[in-house]
Amino acid sequence: MTPKEREHLQKLDELILNASSEELKKIQEIDHQTQMEGLSFYDVYMDSSSLISQNVTNHLEKF
Repeated sequence: MTPKEREHLQKLDELILNASSEELKKIQEIDHQTQMEGLSFYDVYMDSSSLISQNVTNHLEKF
């Protein structure tokens, strides 16, 4: 595992550990949906993080 992957895994751990009970229910629903699609929650989290970063970067470049 690369240092960057470890960093992302730590952020995901913190997200889950610091989540409210309502947030945990949403995370659980997303995890269940990803498993039904044959994906892992971590992979989806990683892809969504990069998409968010790209969208923010693209938006900022316009200014």
